[in-house]
Amino acid sequence: MGVPGDLSLDLPILQAPMAGVSTPAMAAAVNAGGGLGAIAIGASDTAAAARMLAETRERTDRPFNVNLFVHAPPMPDPAREAAWCDALRPAFARFDAKPPAALRAIYPSFAQDDAMLALLVEAKPAVVSFHFDLPDGPRIAALKQAGCRLLASVTSLAEAQAAERAGIDVLVAQGYEAGGHRGVFDPDAADDRLGTLALARLLVMRTRLPVIAAGGIMDGAGVSAVLALGVVAAQLGTAFIACPESAADASYRAALMGEGAAHTVMTRAISGRPARCLANRFTALDETLTAAVPDYPIAYDAGKALNAVAKARGEDGYGAQWAGQGAPLARAMPAAALVRTIAGEMRG
Repeated sequence: MGVPGDLSLDLPILQAPMAGVSTPAMAAAVNAGGGLGAIAIGASDTAAAARMLAETRERTDRPFNVNLFVHAPPMPDPAREAAWCDALRPAFARFDAKPPAALRAIYPSFAQDDAMLALLVEAKPAVVSFHFDLPDGPRIAALKQAGCRLLASVTSLAEAQAAERAGIDVLVAQGYEAGGHRGVFDPDAADDRLGTLALARLLVMRTRLPVIAAGGIMDGAGVSAVLALGVVAAQLGTAFIACPESAADASYRAALMGEGAAHTVMTRAISGRPARCLANRFTALDETLTAAVPDYPIAYDAGKALNAVAKARGEDGYGAQWAGQGAPLARAMPAAALVRTIAGEMRG
């Protein structure tokens, strides 16, 4: 398929990592179907990451992708965080609850996580991918020395060129259609919001690296369309959320398979970074908030707390129900069967 490292893929199909949704079972099933499965350890500590790596290896003997978050370390701002909690107080009060007394960064960035780096150097996964930015040179060198092939999500030509200079092996061109967190390196900078087709073709023409297209791709026709642009593969995320191997809860699945799938919005309110989500009570709340959102992932501490108290009272509309614009095309079937179905659609 053109991805360096001879990953022995039967099909040019990658499953997006999707922290909180992907599982070792999903990665193994995608591998069994002929694609490249993935797990996400960016929101995990090293112990949980080690368990996920071990379980995935028990389930599949084929390569899989291990994804990390490389966000800028957040800047604590107690006054800003207190104002954010005050802005959310009426939403908490609906469930007879109060916002957290203080907010914290709920997980570190790989940019500073030496323990996670040591784990990966020892584990030597075939593929390691980065979201939100790039690690520094020594971390990239250590992973490459361990034999890992490195992928990075990029949303612009400038980010792609930075990845190329840093020694990344393959670019993941994340279009604005994509579900979940936007991969922009700087969430406060101007975003040209390039769509998948425009971005993928631009990177194919203007960089020397293999390109994987991501965002809004849900079936074989979509995969074939991006392959015609010169990319080496397509990465699909939302397409796999309804699979039984997914960790998505029942309310998330119901929302994805319902009429609401036709309405996704980009929001920072849930986590502190732009992310595409199914329209729900949290995204509606975002439209009324005027307080400045704390840095990612500090804001996520409040978002997760609000979702927890709401769910305890039977309200499922405050979750991070990430989904791309192709959500109405989601299909509920086992992940391996979905990969094979997509392959059949590509052959047409």
